Amino acid sequence: MALRLIEAFVPRTEKDQVQKILKDHKVLGIWQEEVSENQVLVRILLSSEETEAVLDIIEKYFSNSEGFRIILLSVEASIPRPEPEEKVLPENEKPVEEKKPEPKIAVSREELYEDIGETIKLSWVFIVLVILSSTVAAIGLLRDNVAVIIGAMVIAPLLGPNVALSLATTLGDVDLARRAIKAGLIGIFVALIFTILLGFFLKVDPNTPAIASRTKVGLEDIVLALASGSAATISFTTALPSTLIGVMVAVALLPPLVTLGILLGAGYWEMAIGAMLLVFTNLICINLAGVITFFSQGIRPLKWWEADKAKKATRIAIISWTVLLLLLAVVIVLSKKAFR
Repeated sequence: MALRLIEAFVPRTEKDQVQKILKDHKVLGIWQEEVSENQVLVRILLSSEETEAVLDIIEKYFSNSEGFRIILLSVEASIPRPEPEEKVLPENEKPVEEKKPEPKIAVSREELYEDIGETIKLSWVFIVLVILSSTVAAIGLLRDNVAVIIGAMVIAPLLGPNVALSLATTLGDVDLARRAIKAGLIGIFVALIFTILLGFFLKVDPNTPAIASRTKVGLEDIVLALASGSAATISFTTALPSTLIGVMVAVALLPPLVTLGILLGAGYWEMAIGAMLLVFTNLICINLAGVITFFSQGIRPLKWWEADKAKKATRIAIISWTVLLLLLAVVIVLSKKAFR
């Protein structure tokens, strides 16, 4: 069981209220420590699934108090180990079938926001990783070496901006959306300009299977991109290692982006159009799948007026991405018929 430790600084006069407001939630332990004449530090040990609900209640109740602060810590282990609850029924009483609870995400909204926010910080590391992953991918494509292409996917920092944009849409967070779009555009722009230069100076054979396969867009590519976007989202909400999922997203985004760059640099304009279509298709699918997955997992803002705004933003985003995807699907079908 994944555990979290909440540390909340609350007014001393209201320290007894913590037990009362959390009576309906499953917590493994609550401890209090006086830190000043006016404040008490409350420590709450609980499962990761209960974290968001408890954080929301504490924030709603104490957020206007002077000196209020919440600190959330990940717990590696707790001794004694928490045991699963077993219900003991009285004799002659038949068990009642309970409705299955709705699935809860393994991390809280606050953890999710912080984790994803870290991935879109623009720095020299981000730019260097984009250049390095583009270099490795270009070499892998030119040599038709799958192992080298996979290596590029591992170091590609393209996962964060796409997932961050999906989360921003679901939460109706304009600031996060702005930062995600900025990081995503800069990453794509740097990769594209750099690979155009590589294509200009290196010998590019457009008939190389690794390159040629990424200049043709099919309906199966849409399925791949949708699956990649959904997997990327689930990796964050369930605290799975994001590196493995990052590979899946990079499969659908980095190789065609690098293919587009080196083909433009080498002067193969017609084939570059196919790679460009694949890039646009993948970007749309990844973001559409991300928004739908976040929304279906119950990611919502805390305040009701923010929730209303987020709901509208999510609806608009899903409709917009779907319309764009349908238009691209039509273009894909028509382009296939034109080249037959």
